[in-house]
Amino acid sequence: MTWLAVLLAVLGAVFFAFAARLQHDAVRASQGTLRVLELLRRPRWLVGLVLLVLGAGVHAAALGMAPLSVVQPVGVVAIGITAVLDGRRRELPAVAWTTFGVGAFVLLAAGSATSTAVAPEAEVKAALLALGLIAAPGLVGVLSTRPAVRALGFGAAGGVAYGFVSVLMRSVSQDVQQGGLAWTTAFSAAGIVVALVVGGWFIQHAYASGPPHVAVACLTVVDPLVAVGIGAGLLGEATRTSPLVGAAQVACAAIAVGGVVALARTRTLPAVPTRSETTVTNGRAMRIVIAAETFPPDVNGAARFAHRLATGLAGRDHDVHVIAVSPDGAARTEHVDGITVHRVRSHRTPFHRTFRIGLPWQVRKDVGALLEELRPDLVHVQAHFVVGRYVLRQAAALGIATVATNHFMPENLFGHAHVPAWLQGMASRWAWRDLGRVFGEADVVTAPTPRAVQLLHDNGFPERAVPVSCGIDIDRYRLRRPVRHTDAPTVLFVGRLDEEKRVDELLRALALVPRLHAEIVGDGSCRAEWELLARDLGISDRVRFRGFVSESELLDAYAAADLFCMPGIAELQSLATMEAMAAGKPVVVADAMALPHLCKPGRNGWLFTPGDVRGLADRLHAVTVDPTVTARMGAASSEMIAAHAIDATLETFESLYARALGLPSVRPTALAA
Repeated sequence: MTWLAVLLAVLGAVFFAFAARLQHDAVRASQGTLRVLELLRRPRWLVGLVLLVLGAGVHAAALGMAPLSVVQPVGVVAIGITAVLDGRRRELPAVAWTTFGVGAFVLLAAGSATSTAVAPEAEVKAALLALGLIAAPGLVGVLSTRPAVRALGFGAAGGVAYGFVSVLMRSVSQDVQQGGLAWTTAFSAAGIVVALVVGGWFIQHAYASGPPHVAVACLTVVDPLVAVGIGAGLLGEATRTSPLVGAAQVACAAIAVGGVVALARTRTLPAVPTRSETTVTNGRAMRIVIAAETFPPDVNGAARFAHRLATGLAGRDHDVHVIAVSPDGAARTEHVDGITVHRVRSHRTPFHRTFRIGLPWQVRKDVGALLEELRPDLVHVQAHFVVGRYVLRQAAALGIATVATNHFMPENLFGHAHVPAWLQGMASRWAWRDLGRVFGEADVVTAPTPRAVQLLHDNGFPERAVPVSCGIDIDRYRLRRPVRHTDAPTVLFVGRLDEEKRVDELLRALALVPRLHAEIVGDGSCRAEWELLARDLGISDRVRFRGFVSESELLDAYAAADLFCMPGIAELQSLATMEAMAAGKPVVVADAMALPHLCKPGRNGWLFTPGDVRGLADRLHAVTVDPTVTARMGAASSEMIAAHAIDATLETFESLYARALGLPSVRPTALAA
């Protein structure tokens, strides 16, 4: 029976660990102030509660088959299981110390304790003592602004409450066995319910403040310490405990408590200044690592945003490091535009001539070494692919605060990877689940627009993502003087020439609008096909495919255009459209994804239904036929884009960084419109 009891105890520990993981995720998904009652409406939290009840039942069954000294130490493995589930394998040494300390303490206590009756007077004294022991760490948790201290305070208060439950359960069990149920039994039972509720409240707040294994460790350590302490001090259970055993118990308790403190502190290790020429410990500036799958010289919206974010933060005195794949394959470190760029090894892909990836085992090794050396205050991941995945995973293992921003839609990759239409539905569902698993480790998750946030939530990500505009340096575009090459009206497109951009619809619409010219800036897998289409439509003389251009040439292209068109259907914000608006241009964009956030029909342009070429042609004609309409709509674009100024975006991200670090911050005011 002993071996069966051990197996049941292990199973109970597994239930406890998974319950902690699920409830922690549900709590961290809550927005704003934690309201415990609202958790009752969260399926993940309720599943955790069911596992908690099952774990308690299995553990109780194990206690009925074997002595406490055998079963209770086995339950301590829940700490290690929770740490592994939370991806914190580097913290296993602290877990081992905690497990050893509490396991040895329980063994010593079980071997030397004497069973005694629980008198009502002793219960009252125990209740008053427990009240004080709950209030002290609970107050520390409430008043502290440091996540590690809050997690320890709330976890310890919950552990005290649950330890007191053990005393009350002994009292009720004693009355039942003696057949002497009285009013004191009812009070004890009511006390059990109250203590469980109070302990549960504190534990949920511990989940909200730190990783789940810290809360589990607090429970596993404090619960038996309180129960044994009350038994020894108030119930007279230590009469047979020798001074040597008592000293050993104190030493084991100290080891266990030290292990829990170490687990909590791992989350907020101070950054170690290395490699940086800037001191970032002045209370405001931070060392920030931005992990990007694509970065200049790559030409796309995600690369431009990552560069804009990095240089903007550097301009606000932060020490910014970027980790990105190398554009030519070789690993190196560069110092450009006030930031440090660490290029990791990369390889070409068969899908796209300009698209490069890092091999997982190489990237894991490279980013692990970089993060160990840099020890940033925070990492901000821009995608969940190879670089972002391993930077986020390594940062979590090192206890570094994390923010993740999503720029991804499966449709963005289907053209690159040539995924057949019949497989795209299944591939899309898998891709969203994979994103949820990776970004689920981040402390804060953002997306560029409310529509992009809703897309995350619709595809299973917990409802905790927040919209933050990618932002734009408005003056850079607004102050550019136009240099025109033709007197005819010109529509501009800027972006990758890939399938989801649907530039072919723009070309077909252009053929229906006399005199309208088009400038196509960018390159991609469909360029040759669309150049042939322009020739077949007889509009080659009105269309200029520019390919990749310099930053100066791009600014000139925006300034010279009369309007901008974005026919793509997979835009989570569209930086190119925002840049055109900053340049004071009307926009004609697809009524798809987040593009309607940038276009108010009839005010700064028009929406069109994707696939409706005739409708697109009518919209292009309506904007360009009357120069006064063009000017009026362009002025409206300039007015609307003001809400997306890069300074507002940077302030918002700084506030979210403070939230991830557990620091006080002002409320963000520049969330995406």
